[in-house]
Amino acid sequence: MLRASSEGIRRVKLYMFDHCSLCFRVRMAAALKGLHLQEVAVLDDDTETMTKLAGKRAVPILIKNDASAMLESMDMVKYIEGQGQPVFRGPERPEVAALADQIAERTAPLTWPRYPLLGLPEFATVAALSHYQVRKRKVLGDLTELLARTRDLISELMPELEALDRMIESPAAINGTLSFDDIRVLPLLRSAAVVKGLQFPSKVRAYFETMMERAGYSPLPAI
Repeated sequence: MLRASSEGIRRVKLYMFDHCSLCFRVRMAAALKGLHLQEVAVLDDDTETMTKLAGKRAVPILIKNDASAMLESMDMVKYIEGQGQPVFRGPERPEVAALADQIAERTAPLTWPRYPLLGLPEFATVAALSHYQVRKRKVLGDLTELLARTRDLISELMPELEALDRMIESPAAINGTLSFDDIRVLPLLRSAAVVKGLQFPSKVRAYFETMMERAGYSPLPAI
């Protein structure tokens, strides 16, 4: 539910994967505004439900009060931001958005092989787990081999994390005041934190811990 100041309680559903960083953008936005979303975890192989809701396979899917579907995560965030008083009022920096894209690319070979090991609801059946593994192998190749390359992949990611460390202005907001840049960055750090042995630089670690606590979420397990 979203509580809108002028319209009372709105019933809004977010169809999502727990591991999905784009889904977490929407979840953290609602949490930081003090709003409550009805979250529905979808099995990875449940393409039928996704297509029925949105016309194609996709997550996240936000079903609004009028039963219409939204598919773009930042559009969902802006929709949530429009409920009640705004909280993401800080400036945005294009260099942060560009770096976030680089971090996303670097983290995928580290995180994608680990998600199926975390016992998440989207992998609750053998068929769903197998579906995910087949999908990701088509993109990145053998997932077990990627796990064996963890040390090298961490080394490749560290320059981006060190660059992020230099950009962080406050543990409570990357640009000093909450902004949509926080929506871009924190979900990627939540994903990266599943990699056991990955040490965030000091400012990145402080930012991650502060923002996760502020949003009311615990980190995913690290493997």
